[in-house]
Amino acid sequence: MKLSTLADGSRDGRLVIVSADLTRAIAADDIAPTLQAALDAWSNVEAALRARSDDLASGRAAAAFDYSQAQALAPLPRAWQWLDGSAYESHGELMQRVFKMDPTPKGRPLMYQGVSDTFYSATQDVAFPSEDDGIDFEGEFGVIVDETPMGVTAEQAARHIRLVVQINDWSLRTLAPVEMKTGFGWIQAKPPCSMAPLAVTPDALGASWRDGRVDLPLCVDWNGQRFGAAEGYPMAFSFPQLVSHAARTRTLCAGTIIGSGTVSNENYRAVGSSCIAERRGIEILDEGAPRTGFMRFGDRVRMETRMRDGSPLFGAIDQQVVEAGVARAI
Repeated sequence: MKLSTLADGSRDGRLVIVSADLTRAIAADDIAPTLQAALDAWSNVEAALRARSDDLASGRAAAAFDYSQAQALAPLPRAWQWLDGSAYESHGELMQRVFKMDPTPKGRPLMYQGVSDTFYSATQDVAFPSEDDGIDFEGEFGVIVDETPMGVTAEQAARHIRLVVQINDWSLRTLAPVEMKTGFGWIQAKPPCSMAPLAVTPDALGASWRDGRVDLPLCVDWNGQRFGAAEGYPMAFSFPQLVSHAARTRTLCAGTIIGSGTVSNENYRAVGSSCIAERRGIEILDEGAPRTGFMRFGDRVRMETRMRDGSPLFGAIDQQVVEAGVARAI
């Protein structure tokens, strides 16, 4: 099942169900007005949502209409909580080597709590105050949970993962080292993220939802040129493990989003990268200095994950970076 939030003039949009090929949709706001409302009452509304999704797939939905990704907000335009992990060891180890950082403890995932009151739509211009801040994209996968009790095991946590999403976790690399040295977390270096237009139930991935991971490549294009196509599967910690970690001392409210961190593979020289910082790190190791700059105003980044047969999944993130004050809202 694929869910999307269409713009309707409100802050949270209206919930619709979308066909597998992303061409048709049907309203679901009579079942749950928003995706957050659906997550709050998932056990009560899931059957009705799936029944309507089946009607759409079979052609029985008389009220179906053409679906446009350009009219979609982020599936959750704002969320109660956004927790981002760093589950790809190849990325973390590269950054540690390049920047001479202390190794992270084995057996314990990294995670921080980021801004959640805004998630940009997949086609929205993203405004930044200065190119000097080191504007970078970060391609990730994420999951959205229903209410998850404190202290759940990974096995239990898996049953609370309701939706899978694709995320661009924007970063400002010049500001990040300054804030990291304070030991008190990120604020300026981590602006709001962007999200692909579709949130899908794990079963929509079929065999590509494997061991609590997205077993598909995340293709990233920068200004029309392929930048990376790293595979999502090689996470050191699965999404159920990340959820369990996040819930160690707190109950996770319905609608909590948990990210994988930058998708990265050990053979990054061959498959490319999901962020500029990783590419620069490789250049430092190989050439002694980085030669790839960060994003400039007017640059575009596109991210999309498709099924192995080429069929669409989350839709695409396709955004332009602009100077603050001239952004185009959806």
